[in-house]
This record gives sequence, structure tokens and C-alpha cells, in this order.
Amino acid sequence: MPARQPTEPPRLTLDNVTCERDDRVLFCNLQYNCQAGTLLQVVGFNGAGKTTLLHALTGLIAPAEGQILWQQTPIANSARAFRQALLYLGHQAPVKAHLTVAENALWLARLQGASVERLDWALEQVDMLAYRDITCHSLSAGQRRRVALAQLYMSQAPLWVLDEPFTAIDKEGVAKLEALLERHCAHGGIAVLTSHQALRVAGMQTLNLADFQPQAGASYAYG
Repeated sequence: MPARQPTEPPRLTLDNVTCERDDRVLFCNLQYNCQAGTLLQVVGFNGAGKTTLLHALTGLIAPAEGQILWQQTPIANSARAFRQALLYLGHQAPVKAHLTVAENALWLARLQGASVERLDWALEQVDMLAYRDITCHSLSAGQRRRVALAQLYMSQAPLWVLDEPFTAIDKEGVAKLEALLERHCAHGGIAVLTSHQALRVAGMQTLNLADFQPQAGASYAYG
């Protein structure tokens, strides 16, 4: 599904961002500009701050220094508009065990303001339509992950932030998700993700947090 187009082309800007964890600087002086159509993979060694950066991008935490802007406005100052533009999928699948596959997918879609009319089609895309009325407590970790991924096929949010979306899905599922990311960005959306595996997605950019370690003592600008 094409990204829902805002009144102006989407733009996500990281302006001199520094993030800390437990009083330790993870990365600093990070500048990056994501224009409409940007697909950005965040990479780095374990502990470099990949998930911390995604949390900052979604407004779950505030950077120690610098700011993150959506449509050239700090996300802290435009919380409602930013939330409406954002689809965030964390590393842990937000699936409730006592609900059925369909109920979980509907709950997540409504939470994100997505189109629920495409529920069965979305479940088919993640190979979960046959489990539509099965409660999720009996599903494997990979199946629960696919239930969460179904919201991507219903979403019209222009900004996707995805933490390890390829975890626990098979080769066919990886190919489908790569194609979906390409379509989302081809229609003017923005996607920022982490992944431990090599991806085959046309036009993908890479942001390596190793380039922004505090000992480097310099500011880098990309994008």
C-alpha cells in the first residue's frame, strides 16, 4: 500500500544528535537527513546504540544533545502529528497471547491508524491467513513476528522505524518484506531499520554508528 502522503514531502532530520546509556556516550555529533524515498539501514557493532537511536527517532527517549525533526519541527513539539505519521515496530513483537491472529492484527492496525479493510490480504502476505482465528499463545516466535509484520501491509504511515524486522522469518518472507520496503519508499515514504543480515533492496543507504563514536571527536554529515 502506498504511504499516506502528508501535505509536503516527508523529511526526517537528525541534527547533531548525541545519545547516552547509563551515563556512557554511545554516539555523538550525528547528522543525517532522510528525504522522501529514503531507505536507511542503521548498522554498527553490538552496543553501538542502534536500538537506542531508533528509540530516539520514535520519541521514546530524548537525545542527550541535539534534536530530531519531522517536517523541520522537533518531534517533541509536534507529538500528535508525528505519531500519526509514524509506524514503529520494535524488536519484540507486540502480540497479545490471549488474542487471535486476526484480533492482534486488527488491534495493531487500529493503534497505528492503518486500513483494517485489507486485513485478510495482509495476513495472506505474511502467510498467516490460515491461522486467522488461532490464539497467539500457541504460535512460534516466528509466527508471532509475522502477525506484527502484517501491520506494514495495512499501513499508510509515511515514516517506518523498524528494529530487526527480518528476525525469525523465512527466506520467502524476507524477499516479500524487501519488496514491500522498496514499494513504500518508491511511493515517497521513509524507512529506517536495523538488521543483522545483508539485504537486497535497491537504493538502500547505510548509516554506520561506528563512524560517530565519541573518541572520534568530529562531526560527520551525510544524506
